[in-house]
Amino acid sequence: MELQFIGAAKTVTGSLHYFKVGEKKFILDAGLVQGKRKESFELNRTFEFFDPEEIDFVILSHAHIDHAGNLPNLVKRGFHGNIYATLATRDLCSVML
Repeated sequence: MELQFIGAAKTVTGSLHYFKVGEKKFILDAGLVQGKRKESFELNRTFEFFDPEEIDFVILSHAHIDHAGNLPNLVKRGFHGNIYATLATRDLCSVML
């Protein structure tokens, strides 16, 4: 198993953890990085540690913006897999995003 702590490792926003288990690649959370506008914009629109097209699925821990807010950018960059979350997280994200 490979694990990379990509987001929220040195900050408190932008939670994103990349996993590779066998041939499966997935992420836990796709959080929005918050902070200075230009810097945050760049961090949110690029995924330098993995190709979103290669991600098989996403697991969301909960519906806070810093854990789920970057899902739209992930989809814009080519992600097309399933998103797994609790019903409450799904419902909140449908309003929030």
